[in-house]
Amino acid sequence: MVNVDKLEFGIETFGDIVANEDGSLKTAAESIRQIVHEGELADSLGINVIGVGEHHRPDYSVSSPETVLASIATVTKNIKLATAVTVLSSDDPVRVYERFATLDALSNGRAQVMLGRGSFTESFPLFGYDLTDYDDLFNEKINLYDKLRTEKPVTWSGKFRASLKDQDVYPKTEKGELETYVGIGGSPESIIRAARYGYKVIIAIIGGQADRFKPYIDLYHKAARNLGKEEYPVAVHSHGFIADDNDQAVEVAFKNIKENFDRIGLTRGWAPMSREQFDAETKVGSFYVGDPEFVAQRMARTIKLLDLGRFDLVYGAGNQTAAQREHMIELYATKVIPRVKEILSEEED
Repeated sequence: MVNVDKLEFGIETFGDIVANEDGSLKTAAESIRQIVHEGELADSLGINVIGVGEHHRPDYSVSSPETVLASIATVTKNIKLATAVTVLSSDDPVRVYERFATLDALSNGRAQVMLGRGSFTESFPLFGYDLTDYDDLFNEKINLYDKLRTEKPVTWSGKFRASLKDQDVYPKTEKGELETYVGIGGSPESIIRAARYGYKVIIAIIGGQADRFKPYIDLYHKAARNLGKEEYPVAVHSHGFIADDNDQAVEVAFKNIKENFDRIGLTRGWAPMSREQFDAETKVGSFYVGDPEFVAQRMARTIKLLDLGRFDLVYGAGNQTAAQREHMIELYATKVIPRVKEILSEEED
């Protein structure tokens, strides 16, 4: 049963380039500054978490999310600061830990690490890694990260980086370890690995009905129990857009989400998104698009079905304007989240 009192709600951005009102695009620098402003807005409205993605391509503005989160930390007080995700496979676990420990210090303990293998792969050749080592890279690097997370001297050796012998890493966190999630696309192996390390799980549901992920969540809880690890409430993230009017929300979202998915699909062999496909995703699938009541009803259903502890809405997909993004955040915080809690509380009575 969902614990409404402890239920968390977040927003995530992948750093999409923001549009001007005339349809032209802002610079990456302007888009980054807009994200910092949106983090400040989300904090003022009581949203629990903001996640910022990592990409190394021209259609996204953020390649160093921890830097952006550090900027958000200086203008906020309560909101938790997460990546969405850190591509650990092409990064160095020591530097990841150092950067997040620094962010944790700047934010008074609000940093969250979200580790992933990377659904976008441009970082691999950029940093000199071979995609044929995709799985081995993540397995080795999460093993080292886990040892670093103890904040004790580490002795370790592997294939892809230099060995460590009784090596300390600084700065230390005030609470003794970093809060860590593993971002999962839906493979059983990834679920079991996260449980084995005792990490929290956030599942990316970016297509299809949420129901199909129930077996993965059940597997996580079963694996955690069998391994003697703590069972954490599971989080999910999905794309969405909210406007005052349902038809307006659908039209803005279709234009931007379609362009975004079609652009990515050119490198992945996806067929262009049809209107029928989009409509199906908004009605019963993984796009939470509509007016506040419609989105709240759909979110409440997913949270109850999957017994979630946190729901993150991915906002700003495509080239939305700053006004559209900010108003969506306001509606999410002031209308959707309270309504979701109300629906879930009524169902418990």
